[in-house]
Amino acid sequence: MKFANKIAAGAGAAGLSLFAALPAWAQEAVAEAAPAAAEAVPTPDKGDTAWMMISTVLVMAMIVPGLALFYGGLVRTKNMASVLTQVLAVAALAMILWVMYGYSLAFGGDANQFISAGKMFLAGVTADSTVATFTDGVVIPEFVFIAFQMTFSAITVALVLGGLVERMKFSAVMVFAIVWLTIVYYPIAHMVWYLGGDDASTGLIFGWGALDFAGGTVVHINAGVAALVGGFIIGKRSGYQKDIMAPHSLTMTLIGTGLLWVGWFGFNAGSALEANGSAGLALINTFTATAAGVLFWMLTERALGHKGSLLGACSGAIAGLVAVTPAAGNSGPFGAILLGAIAGIVCCWFVMKIKPKLGFDDSLDVFGIHGLGGIIGSVGTAVTMLAALGGPAGDDYVLGAQLWIQIKSVLVAILWSGAGSAIAFYVAKLVTGGRVSEEVEREGLDLGEHGERAYNY
Repeated sequence: MKFANKIAAGAGAAGLSLFAALPAWAQEAVAEAAPAAAEAVPTPDKGDTAWMMISTVLVMAMIVPGLALFYGGLVRTKNMASVLTQVLAVAALAMILWVMYGYSLAFGGDANQFISAGKMFLAGVTADSTVATFTDGVVIPEFVFIAFQMTFSAITVALVLGGLVERMKFSAVMVFAIVWLTIVYYPIAHMVWYLGGDDASTGLIFGWGALDFAGGTVVHINAGVAALVGGFIIGKRSGYQKDIMAPHSLTMTLIGTGLLWVGWFGFNAGSALEANGSAGLALINTFTATAAGVLFWMLTERALGHKGSLLGACSGAIAGLVAVTPAAGNSGPFGAILLGAIAGIVCCWFVMKIKPKLGFDDSLDVFGIHGLGGIIGSVGTAVTMLAALGGPAGDDYVLGAQLWIQIKSVLVAILWSGAGSAIAFYVAKLVTGGRVSEEVEREGLDLGEHGERAYNY
């Protein structure tokens, strides 16, 4: 790969090792480029291809049923079916949009630092098309890469819904998803993960050399900020901070947590794009960071004067998973434990102490867990790269410079998502009214929006 060659020339083997941990989606369409006469066209390895197909299915399991059950268990009984329906519907919508033009705008071809161009409706992609991985001469089928990235876009927009449940119209959810994916998700995915033929077409944040192995900015900060913005625009739930709004089924939430954790191995380890040591590193980090998140969230609950709870344990697991996402291949296992622990402590403190004082209604703490956890992980990745913590950084690694790059990347993601999300929510509100009537909210969105109940007993 061009970028890898530059690093190898400038920094030797250590630099190439560092690049191997970078989270870029290098989009050199090998099958479309005319190979040099002396070079053979790379052929996808069946093992890598099989692993990426499995990873894609694992990420799909994170959405339905994983996220649907996790979110569904946290709402009141009268809104369970509405949450399941919203998650399923926006994921399906995201998949259709990805094939139509999402992949084109994110990874379709060189255009500029903010968007791609080409391959609309996947024109020109065939069973023989390939994309490069992080190892020179190693490729995977482009259809597999497209499907893998498609699941990322689907789960990201579904994550946003957790901040708006129990009050947002189904029609508003769908309109929001169309606008938000188009003007927020696809450009950020391009900025963070696209390697172009030159600096002018390489994604802005990728060009800076930012580290985001599996989506700290693209997925979690993006979704967390969107949920926060939407909460202010759509407004609080009726009775918020007055009525009891306890989860109706922590059993469902635990099942969802388990499915999310298992699926996250495809999310993180699959982001290596190969079945290799980098995937193995991401695999073990996904274990350790999550375990730390569970335990340190519960310890923080105790420190704040509460009992360690199942809800806290599930929340801590997600916080740990979120924090390690950008660092999955950019950290040693101990560094991953540190990220999970810090995320468990900070996110718990924010959700339990700061959020009630601020008074905004982020229903299921999408910003408090995904937004804050994503920021912690994205900035902390610069530290976990250090060899002293077991990270893959070489002798030429400069912590201060990388830390500034990570902070810049986080700020761009926050600003882009904040502005674009506001546009998307206001469009949805203008077209559909945004939220359900007070009567429907009181009755429950299951009956009011979908004419059915999740439970009939």
